Parts: sequence; structure tokens; C-alpha cells
Amino acid sequence: MEEVPAAPNEGISLSALRSQFSVKGEEGPKYGFDGSKFHYGDGTSVASQNSSQILTGYDTLDVGPNYDFYANTTALGRVRRSRPSLFQLHSNIEVSSTHLASRQHTYDVEEPQSEPTRFGWVKGVMIRCMLNIWGVILYLRLPWITAQAGIGLTWVIILLSSCITGITGLSTSAIATNGKVKGGGTYFLISRSLGPELGGSIGLIFAFANAVAVAMHTVGFAETVQALMQESGASIVDPINDIRIIGVITVTCLLAISLAGMEWEAKAQVLFFFVILVSFANYIVGTIIPATPQKQAKGFFSYQADIFAENFVPSWRGPEGNFFGMFSIFFPSATGILAGANISGDLKDPTVAIPRGTLMAIFWTTLSYLIIAATIGACVVRDASGIMNDTLVMSSVDSCQGLACQYGWDFTDCITNKTCPYGISNQYQSMSLVSGFAPLITAGIFGATLSSALACLVSAPKVFQCLCKDNLYPVIGFFGKGSGKNDEPIRGYILAYIIAVCFVLIAELNTIAPIISNFFLCSYALINFSCFHASITNSPGWRPSFRFYSKWISLLGAVVSVIIMFLLTWWAALIAIGIVIFLLGYVLYKKPSVNWGSSVQAGSYNMALSYCVSLNQVDDHIKNYRPQCLVLTGPPSCRPALVDFVGTFTKNLSLMICGNVYGWPQRESNPRLLAFNSHVTWLNKRQIKSFYHGVVANDLRTGVKMLLQGAGLGRIRPNVLLTGFKRDWRKDKPSCIDNYIGILHDAFDLQYGVCVLRTREGLDMFRQAQTHGEESKNHEDFIYFVLVIVDPDAMVTEPQPQPSTVFQSQQGKKTIDVYWLFDDGGLTLLLPYLLTRKKRWARCKVRVFVGGDIQRKEEQKKEVMDLISKFRLGFHDVEVLPDINARPQPEHVRRFEDLIGPYRLNTAQKDGHVTAEQMNQDCPWMVSDEEIETNKSKTLRQIRLNEVLQDYSRDAAIIFVTMPVGRRGKCPSALYMAWLETLSRDLRPPVLLVRGNQENVLTFYCQ
Repeated sequence: MEEVPAAPNEGISLSALRSQFSVKGEEGPKYGFDGSKFHYGDGTSVASQNSSQILTGYDTLDVGPNYDFYANTTALGRVRRSRPSLFQLHSNIEVSSTHLASRQHTYDVEEPQSEPTRFGWVKGVMIRCMLNIWGVILYLRLPWITAQAGIGLTWVIILLSSCITGITGLSTSAIATNGKVKGGGTYFLISRSLGPELGGSIGLIFAFANAVAVAMHTVGFAETVQALMQESGASIVDPINDIRIIGVITVTCLLAISLAGMEWEAKAQVLFFFVILVSFANYIVGTIIPATPQKQAKGFFSYQADIFAENFVPSWRGPEGNFFGMFSIFFPSATGILAGANISGDLKDPTVAIPRGTLMAIFWTTLSYLIIAATIGACVVRDASGIMNDTLVMSSVDSCQGLACQYGWDFTDCITNKTCPYGISNQYQSMSLVSGFAPLITAGIFGATLSSALACLVSAPKVFQCLCKDNLYPVIGFFGKGSGKNDEPIRGYILAYIIAVCFVLIAELNTIAPIISNFFLCSYALINFSCFHASITNSPGWRPSFRFYSKWISLLGAVVSVIIMFLLTWWAALIAIGIVIFLLGYVLYKKPSVNWGSSVQAGSYNMALSYCVSLNQVDDHIKNYRPQCLVLTGPPSCRPALVDFVGTFTKNLSLMICGNVYGWPQRESNPRLLAFNSHVTWLNKRQIKSFYHGVVANDLRTGVKMLLQGAGLGRIRPNVLLTGFKRDWRKDKPSCIDNYIGILHDAFDLQYGVCVLRTREGLDMFRQAQTHGEESKNHEDFIYFVLVIVDPDAMVTEPQPQPSTVFQSQQGKKTIDVYWLFDDGGLTLLLPYLLTRKKRWARCKVRVFVGGDIQRKEEQKKEVMDLISKFRLGFHDVEVLPDINARPQPEHVRRFEDLIGPYRLNTAQKDGHVTAEQMNQDCPWMVSDEEIETNKSKTLRQIRLNEVLQDYSRDAAIIFVTMPVGRRGKCPSALYMAWLETLSRDLRPPVLLVRGNQENVLTFYCQ
């Protein structure tokens, strides 16, 4: 880092920078500054974009509340208005009044495009959901379920299923009303609530499940048509191929309706809805019409209290004759509640339409299921022969079995032999029997199957298109392109058609059907969990306008949905969950650069805050000491070697904060300055787990003081300051040297450990000005680069390079030499130990060097070995240096004198009237003869120690040396700087000067 001096009095010409700092964000018009005013790309000023004169009575840049300030999209036919920035309001910038008068012309823009088709809550959601919920099971399986479970338990099954879908509907309503909903339906709701990881996986399988569901409903339709053809003796090829042919033709017709546009698709759905309603009315009328003898022979006797009472209790039959068996068969008929949400992009107001339409659809379909179960159970007996001659005769009154005996029919033979072909326990087409006109029930089956198939064919591409546009998965982006005013996913329709045709050609969906049901249940579970998670995190952003939900009921709905998955088909549930986990893992690995403000982020914040607060309740312990480093990197990309070295031993272990001090001579400038996100992005791309903290200050030392005292949170705050060695100190201003050494003193005063890293190549990757400023050639004047922008977050920064450093390579079997010359609490030993725990340094051998007496060399070695062994560091090579206190070579002493010479008091200064105290106050870097003599022994020690390092550690991978400490006020900054220079000069390996805060960081006790 380089020092930034105090701000000069003269300002900077902002107009000179106007072209360089014009900004265009992702949304909104481009705007810039021409030296006198801010202006938009269309020529209007910022002030012209508001109505402040109307609101306040005077001309001002300040504006009142406006929708455009919070919207992410621009309304058709008008220019989006922008709120003035704080810099515009706070800075002393004049705005031309002529531009204020031009506000009335802001909206003279080109003609708006035609509005795409949008649907209300009835046509867009309620009818669509009701059609998707009603299906073949309603017509062909509900009477049979009623016969098995009885009317009472059938109602329980219906209500339980509706409770699950109702809870999901409430959760969907809450999520859909927590902000503006765009296209993408289920995927959009989950991904924007739980994040891209779970949202992406569910979106992909949900779109696939809808595409396969098209084939399921189409095959159901084709089987019904084939059965009618078989009854009339008609056939195309054979039964299985007839189903395939009819199915492919049907899917092709549905595709044509979909490609015609959402408006035609909606009209087709209304037609199907009308057909189903007519079939229901036909069924209700049929229950009232008195039964003919032909219908009585098949078990239909109109409304009878005895039949209702008999059918109210269960009569389990067959291998599936149990409550959960019937529940697993019925539950898929209650699904389909997301059909309206899946076309959220085509709704006029999704936040109103989705809650109202979905909940109304659940209510009406549940009511219809309950009515049909009760009426069919009150009209039809469980068993009937269908033979007109099975009337009751007097001779068989006593032996007659079954409820039909009371109405003059004897079905004893088929009941005893279990061969009755009719009755709700045996005939799936009981609703056709009861209805007034049987073909209308067949039409209802056609309407239910085709409407469900059409809804799925529309839902799958819509969800898939939104997923493709988010670029969470490779390759699929091709299918995200839309066409027309409704942005129709034509390519998605073709893909869904191909998938549906493939499964129609298989014509055997009994195996895949449970998996599809489980995919839908996965979606229900995650929607409920999304609502619960968003509520439990207490995020201020969770403010749904729909209030009729409970987070605990949503959690219950999620748990029950997972349980039902395993009750339906346990192996299919495992497959569905396995696919979700696989897709989740892929997105977690790729880490897409999206930020949707998910509840997962809010939950992470809550957990981090809770843990930080809980740490304050426990005192620090030596066993849990971690070197938490504040690294003075400046912009991290400028000193990659420093970042890589510290990141090596702090990764997944302790705190690392990259500190940066911004020079700021212009008080009127924007205080947020530049590129916080770009620095964090650079660190993330380099896989450095570090925080970034920048401060604005008049000079470097003041800024570092702010970092030393303000960085961190609670117990998670730095305790070690790590900086690079100032290589250019002899060319720099003496005041800069004093500031640099003053930073080390400030760190010691605040009980920090201090480390200084020096490499042979130097640490600065770029020698040009960044944000601190750069020294000019005369070493007196500084050039400032002040960034003036309207919106710092909108600035697009160029990606910084990722250069390689020595700390990124494998170190092999080199040595790590540790010169533990003074006991600083153990930090000098702890750092190399942490380094050896990393893979790149694991093969290095650690050598510990200590000073000693030649007479007691072996004894001192044993003492140090015993001490280190108690620390359990695994260091076994200890060397005692008895000659460390020897006198250095004369040429090295002269070299040091030449180094310190420019900073010594000369004869003229000695003969002057300036006292030593005044000189020390005005020029604290100057060195007097008395200070040289007082610190002579320390000086000779540093010179000698450099000679020792040259002899013993020439080929080491890195050298750790205990850093000398200069007394404040007794050791001038230039002399201290010369010590550090002499100690670490001319060494090939990197050198880390380490000094702990003289408090223990190692212990050999267990408590």
C-alpha cells in the first residue's frame, strides 16, 4: 500500500472527467455530467425528470415518491424516471433552470407496442386449475373408491387431499403476493424464495413432469376412444397401436392449439370447461330420474337411505383394499393446483389472480368430489349382476343376500361367487350408468383428459423457458427464446411435443406415472417449505399482502407432502429425491452469478448474526486462538502474492480481511467511490476466502487506524496485522517512512500481532495509480484519481487479471526455516505450523533456529525441543546458533551506515539552535548520534542475523524471523526501517517478519 497525503486546497476539474464517468446501468437511461449539470442520454436533465416544483412550490432536484423509482421495468410508451443520487443532492453542482422547465416534454416518445394477451383470475387461473384437477379419476375411479372406503372415509380422503393442496395453495398465495411475479410459475416462485439451487432442480423436473403428463392424459383419452371403437367393432390396426395412433394425432392437435397462441388455448379450455359442467349436470339429473329396470339390474335405485347407510362404511376388497391404498389412487386427482401459477407471465395481475383463482378452484373441485361421492354412494349398490331375470322370488326371500333384496332384486349368486360385473365395486363406468345421457359422461371424460393434457402442454414450456433464461444449466439456453407479443416459447412447445410423443409411443405409463406424481409432490413440498423458510427468517423483505397463511401449517404441508411421496411409491420417491439432489449439487458446484434475495440468504444472515452474538457470551481461550488477519493489500489484485500467502493458512480456519484505504482529496465526491464488488469478485475467482473492507481517509496511517479499530464484528475481529515490506522507502518522502513505521506502532498499541512480508520480486503487481494515488517523478506532487459517478453500483468494472505467484505452486521437499529468536507468545511458531497443514506445504521440513551459548548448545537444544514437543507442533529439527551474537563483517556495517546516512543529523543541524526535542517532533525520522549509539547493539544484531540467514536459509521455501521492536520515541522511524531492510535484504526465499503481541497463543495444557 502507498501513502496518501492530505488533500490539496485546489479542486479537480470534474468536467474533465465527464466522458470517462458517464454511466449506463442495466435499467434506465444513460446519464452523465458535463461540468455544470447532470443529464440523460436524451438531453433532458435529471431535474427535469421530477415534479418537485408541483409538490414543494420551488425548483429542486429532490423529488417526491414515484412508482418508477422502485420498478425494474419501463412502462410502455414512456421514459422511465430516475431518482437523483445522493451525490447530485449533496454536491455543490448547479443545474440549469432551463432544463427544469422541460419536464413536461419527458414523455414524448415513440408509439407503444400492442399489449400482449393477459388473463384475469377466472379465465387464467380458476378455470385452468379446475380443469387440471378434474381428470379421469373423477369419472372412472371415484365411484370405485367410494365402494371400497365407504362414503365416510372417502370424504376423509378427499378432505385430507384437499387440505394438502389447500395448504400449498395458501403458501403459493403468500409467495405470489410478496412482490411482482413474472413468468415461470412454480419455478419462479421456488427459485426466487429458496434460491437457484433448489429452484433450478425443481424447475427442470417439474417442466419434464408436465411434458410427460401430456402423454399420460393423452393416453387416457386414447384408451377411452379405443374402447368405444372396440364396442362398435371398429379397429385401425390392433388395440395397442390404435392407442398410439390416436395419441399422436391428439398431441399434434393440442400442439397446434398451443402454437396458435394463449388466446386460442384459453378459448379451448373454456370449451372443455363447459363440456365438463354439462356432464356434471347430466349426472345430477340422472340421480334424480327414477331408475329403469335395466338400470336397477345393474345396481342403480335412485336415492335410497338404506343404500347410503350401507355404503357409508368401508368394504375393503383386493390387494389395494386399505385406506392408504385408496388415498394413493385418489390423491393425483387433487393435484393440478399450480396450472394457473405456471402461466404467471400471462396474467393481468398475478398477485391477485393466483391466490383468488387457485383457492377458488380448490374449493369448487373439493365440493364436486364430495357431492359425487355422496350421491353415487346413495344411489348404487356395491354388487349387481346386470341380468334382468335376477328378480326376487318368494322362495328365495330368506336366502337373498345384499341390499338389493329390499328392492326386488336377487344378486346372491354373483355376490357369493364374487363375479358381479356391475355395482360401484365392480364397474368403473358407474357415472355413465347413473347419468341421464351416458354419452355426455364420455364427453366429460374427453374434456377432462384433453384439458389436462393441454394445460400441461402449455405449463411445461412456460416453466422451462424461464429456467432457460436464467442460464442455470448448460445447453438448454437454446429453448429460452420467445416469439410474438406474448413471448411464446415455440422451441419449448416443440420439445414438450417430442417428449410427449415419445411416451405416447411407449403406451405403457404404469411405471412412470408414480414418478410424475412424486415430482409434483416435490414441488408442493418445496413451495410449502419456501413459505415457512421465508417466514421463519424474519426478513424485512417478506411482506406478502395475502395474510391468511401460517408458517407452521406450511411446514406441516411440506412434511406431509414428503410422507405422501413414500406412501404412494417409495422407490419413485427415492428416484425423485435423488434427481433433485443431483441437480442441486450441480448448481451448488457451478455457483451461478444470480442474486434474487432468497430466504436462504436471509437465513444465512440470521445464523451468522446469532453465532456472532453467542461468541460474546464466552471468553477467549488459548486453545481456540486463531490468527485473524487484517491484510493491508490495497486493491487485492495489486498484491496477489500477499493475498495468496495469507489465504493459504487462513482458508477454512480463521478470519481474513483485505483492507484498503482510499485517498479522497475532493470532499464533494461520492463517498462510496469504487469497485467494492469488483474486489470481492476478484477474491472469489481466485478462491480466496476473505472479506474486503475499504475506508476513505486523508492519509494512509489515518485509514489504517480506522481499519485496526473498526474491522471485524464482536469476537470475529482481527488480531494480527499483516502488511507488505515498503521496498521504495529510500526513494519516498521521509514523512511516508514515518507513517509506515507509525502504522506498526499503532498496531502494537492496539495489542495486534504484526507481520511484514518481503519477497525478492516485490509484492506490487501494478505500479500505476489505483485508488491511493501514485507518486510523481519529483516525489513531491501527487496525482489523484477521483471517480465521480452517479450510481456506483451500476458501474461495469473490467475483470482484473489473475496472475500466478510463488505461493500457488507446490513447494516440494524444501525447508521452512523459523528463527525463533525472541518469545513473542508463540505466533512465530504457530504460523509455520498452520502452513504445513496445507497440501502445497505439507512435504516441507520445518527447521527451528534459536540463539544460544556455545558452552550449553546441546543443553539448550534439548530444552527447546522439550518445549516445542509440549506444543504438539510436530517440529523435530532444532538448531542452536551460538554465533548469532558475533560481530558482523565490517563491509556489512559500512553498508548499513551508508543506508542510514541520508537520515542522520548533519553538522549544520547540530550547530543550530534547534533542540533535539524540537527536531524529534518536527522530523521524527531523523537519527542523531546519541540514538545511533543507544541502539548500536540492536543494529549490529540485525546485520549479523542477515549474515546468518544468508548462510543457513539460502534454499529455504520461506523464512520466518522474529521481528525486532523499536521503542516509540527512542528509535527513529528511519533507523527502524533500516533494521527491517538490513534483516531481510538479498534473500532469495520470501521472508516473513513476525512479532506477536507478547500474549500466549500456544499452550500445552488441556484446559
